[in-house]
Amino acid sequence: MFTVAHAEGEDGAKVADTLAHEIAKANSGATLGFVYVTDRLVDSFPAMLETLRRRTGIPHWVGGSGMGVLARGFEYFDRPAAAVMVARLPADGFRVIPSLRARADRLSPEHRKWIEQVSPPFGIVHGDPTNAETPAVIERLSLSIGGSSLGESRGGFLVGALTSSRAANHQVAETITSGGVSGVLFAPDIPVATGLSQGCVPIGPLHVVDECMDNVLVTLDGRLALDVFKEDIGDLAARDLRRIVGHVHAALPVKGSDTGDYVVRNLIGIDPARGWVAIGDVAAHGDSVMFVRRDPDSAKTDLRTMAENLKGRTRSGIKGGVYFSCVARGPNMFGEEGLETAVIRDVLGDIPLVGLYAGGEISNGRIYGYTGVLTLFL
Repeated sequence: MFTVAHAEGEDGAKVADTLAHEIAKANSGATLGFVYVTDRLVDSFPAMLETLRRRTGIPHWVGGSGMGVLARGFEYFDRPAAAVMVARLPADGFRVIPSLRARADRLSPEHRKWIEQVSPPFGIVHGDPTNAETPAVIERLSLSIGGSSLGESRGGFLVGALTSSRAANHQVAETITSGGVSGVLFAPDIPVATGLSQGCVPIGPLHVVDECMDNVLVTLDGRLALDVFKEDIGDLAARDLRRIVGHVHAALPVKGSDTGDYVVRNLIGIDPARGWVAIGDVAAHGDSVMFVRRDPDSAKTDLRTMAENLKGRTRSGIKGGVYFSCVARGPNMFGEEGLETAVIRDVLGDIPLVGLYAGGEISNGRIYGYTGVLTLFL
């Protein structure tokens, strides 16, 4: 029911022809396609999508662009390539969501009717990182699905990725779009399992934010934020803070999480004179924060553990999967292409798999960083 094809090349038309040929000969009756291209081919994306639609006859498509794509045991990073996975799903088992650019945007009456009738609990979405409204749109979409209990929305579970293109941040939602959040929602009778793998490990304890200004941490645990930060990273690193740029980050624990999840945010500034630390998110009095570092060995171990946990939940077999990994992972973290897909294949077997290197990963309606998000269709 799930078929994957991937190809590399400077000529987008030839790449699309190769993908369409592989899909057409291997799968008949597919109804939904995922398509991902690297930003080296982003200018050819509209024509490539049209070729895929015309040559395969598959009516519905979703996807996006990134600095890297993956398929089965292959990863294409910072070079022209594309990957496709198609699936034969019942016509009423999914709905493609068009681009929503602002939290006030409303779905069409047809979409709202389907959501009310079906109560889709799960969706895969793609967002534009240049739109400041993207997090709010994802949150609102998540709250609009999943059914209700005693008149209150339970909310649905959204996973996905923010595009990571150095050119146009193209998405696919039937046609090429950009600027918002788009994707596909699935009915309850499309079974899935999903997991999140962290790429950073804590280097100190949780701290309480005593004083802050938006994204600037002023005091933690009653002390200047920079003093606490230096204590956590150690004397050697604290002597030259330039050495930790890109390696040490702030992490905000997810409230109510029973698995210890946290969202990682970049350090975007340090004020040595005042002792302040600026992070890539807004903090509030009473919040918890800790400092973490990128760690390839821990990330690899966590990825394997996540895949093994998913395997334990998939007794009926795996039909296909979608994996979103941070653009700072892949060869930028592990030093080589193919390591993440190799870990997944080692644990789960050679399943149909497609995905994107993202500018932010989405799990349970939240935007993460430096993580890997794997979804399996069962």
